[in-house]
Amino acid sequence: MTSNAGTKGVARADREAQILDVACRAFGEAGYAATSVADIAEAAGISKPLIYNYFGSKEGLHAVCVQHAAETLWAEFERSSRTDTVGLARAVVTLDGMFQALAPQPWMWRLVFDPTAPSDGASHEALLDYERRLFTLGADGVGELMRLAGNTDAGDTSATHAVWESVFRSLVTWWLDHPEVSPAAMTDRCIRLFSTVFGDLDEAARAAVGR
Repeated sequence: MTSNAGTKGVARADREAQILDVACRAFGEAGYAATSVADIAEAAGISKPLIYNYFGSKEGLHAVCVQHAAETLWAEFERSSRTDTVGLARAVVTLDGMFQALAPQPWMWRLVFDPTAPSDGASHEALLDYERRLFTLGADGVGELMRLAGNTDAGDTSATHAVWESVFRSLVTWWLDHPEVSPAAMTDRCIRLFSTVFGDLDEAARAAVGR
C-alpha cells in the first residue's frame, strides 16, 4: 500500500471521518504518548501531510478524537438517565448501556481515560468539560438513590458519589480487560455483585435490562 493511497476522489468530510475512525482506535489502543502521526497515516493508508493539512498537528487530531469519544460516551449516559429506572435499577441500566455501547468500539473508553494524554490544551479542555457533565449527572443519580433510602445528608451523598464513580470505572475497566466476557454476561455479573452487597435486587432492576 502506498502512503498516498486513496487520497484522490474522496470528499473532505469522508476523508476526515476515515482518519478520525483510525485515529480514535490508535490513540485508544496504544495511548497518546505511544501513537504517532505516522502510525495513523499508515493505518489509514494516507500521507502524513494530509493529516497535518486536516488537523494541524498530532495534538489537534487527538483533541478531535477525544471530543468525539467523549460525546459518544456522554450520549449513552444521557440515554440511561432518561429511562424510568431509579435507584440500583438505574445503576444497572447505566452499566449495561455502557457495555453495549463500548462492545463494538472498546478503545473509546481508554481514549477518554488515557493517563498519557496532554495535561493542557484542547484535549484537556474537552476532557474537563466531559468530566464536569458526568459529575453532575452522577451526582443526580446518587442523590436520588440516597433520598429513596431516606438519607439526605450531604456528606453521605458526596461520599457515596465518590464510591459510585470508582466502582463504575473499575467495573468497565475490568470488563475491557476481559474481552471474552460479553456485555450481557458482564451485566449479569454486576447484578450478582450488587445483590451480594445490597441484597437481591428487586424485579425492577432485573426487568430494566431484560433479566
